Amino acid sequence: MKRLFAAIDAGSYELEMKIFEMGGKGGLKEIDHVRRRTDLGDDTFHTGLISYSMMDVLCDTLRGFVDVMDTYKVEKYRAYGTSALRETSNTSVVLDQIKLRTGLDVSVLSNSEQRFLEYKSVALRGESFEKLIAEGTAFVDIGGGSTQVSLFDGGRLITSVNLHLGILRIRDKLSKLEPDMAHYEKYISEIILNELHIFKKQYLSNYKIKNIIVIDDYVSSIMKKVGGKKINDVVEASLYMEQFETMRKKSPYQMASYLGVPEESATLLLPSALIINHILEATGAVNLWVPGVSLSDGIAYDYAERNKFISSPHDFEKDILSSADFIARRYVSSDTLSGELVNAALSIFDGTKRVHGLGKRERLLLQLSSRLRDVGRYVTMSSPAEVSFAIIMGSEIIGISHVERKIVATAVKNSYPNDISYKVFDSMDFDEDSYRTAVKLTAILRVATGLSRSTRKSYQTIKSVIKDRELVITVSSKDDLVLEKGLFFERADTFEEVFGLRPVLKIK
Repeated sequence: MKRLFAAIDAGSYELEMKIFEMGGKGGLKEIDHVRRRTDLGDDTFHTGLISYSMMDVLCDTLRGFVDVMDTYKVEKYRAYGTSALRETSNTSVVLDQIKLRTGLDVSVLSNSEQRFLEYKSVALRGESFEKLIAEGTAFVDIGGGSTQVSLFDGGRLITSVNLHLGILRIRDKLSKLEPDMAHYEKYISEIILNELHIFKKQYLSNYKIKNIIVIDDYVSSIMKKVGGKKINDVVEASLYMEQFETMRKKSPYQMASYLGVPEESATLLLPSALIINHILEATGAVNLWVPGVSLSDGIAYDYAERNKFISSPHDFEKDILSSADFIARRYVSSDTLSGELVNAALSIFDGTKRVHGLGKRERLLLQLSSRLRDVGRYVTMSSPAEVSFAIIMGSEIIGISHVERKIVATAVKNSYPNDISYKVFDSMDFDEDSYRTAVKLTAILRVATGLSRSTRKSYQTIKSVIKDRELVITVSSKDDLVLEKGLFFERADTFEEVFGLRPVLKIK
């Protein structure tokens, strides 16, 4: 059965809608694409809020999108705002006005959610993506407010870092300096290089980057000059650099004419082109791929995958866990201890499905909580709970939402003290479902930590079974576990309070 779906991106400098047909042999087919330049981010990044006049432009454009959707008889849609709506101080007012004046429900993506959808749109291209990330690859996602750089090696995601190098943000900084054209590029380069200096030092020293994948609205116009009609092919980075040298000598008007883009786009094209240029220089990459996708594609692909219209060739959950592993290693967490903790936590989770009512997604969050529990010990041994919480909240884990990251951080924080503090949950401003999930995962993690006390001891098997009003956890080990058995019950009270089951430890 075929379905028409609309993906709407209320971006920082452009409003975009793509309409897709889902179902049939292709699974997903784009049938229309409309866009309008708005520079929504100019208000946010310059004044901190979206003005009423810009709100009029926003609502008028979205109302036009609704008319197009009605013409096509679109059945389902998803509409998302990004950094301009995320960072403005009047987000709730803007979203309310959009709903009242257009009927659209617009949700605001966290940075990690936004980047994951854009990354997903490329990953679902299949063979080209998988081939590139088998070697050292930097995935560069350039937006209006920031640029996300994700590193891959051996087919897995290593880490992802958000840099304050959005093209609108850069332009806003320069507007305050009012540079003449002779210094315009120099100032942009200084802003970019200041951000890249730390990134290169912290993240690139241990990895050799051969390929760059770029998501950007403007670089495609440069790639047309590099690769002709085959702009989606992988090209040698040197060809891009040569074309960039030709382009940079031109004025904005000449540049726009040369590349065949509106003149108003030239002031954003140069920062974007310079970001790519400096990242190529910093990494020494030899190949460049611009797949020509956008957030709207990611929105559609995500909806199609969730609703079984298409299947993904890539394991995204593995990427999420790999990213968490990198964070743990960066803070010198013990692989042995965290591995035992993950196994214990998942055994308890799987053995208590009928009483906790949680699903696959929550199981993933428990894995993340177990892997990241001890990252704070790298900074301080006296108060690791608070520091672990801060590190997790301050880390980019592509693929989970901001709320999910809060759930993970809260479970970790409350896994340390002898007595659970419900004030921690209350202070996180969770909705009811997220609150319950955080409490349940905390209860499971607390029991699991009671089983994982030493890097010198390991379990051969762990099995959790509900019997009457008890959760019987049976472990087999060649090591002496007298200490673990004695300390295990320190963490049992919370679990019994939440699930009505008393954890009991049996040792073989």
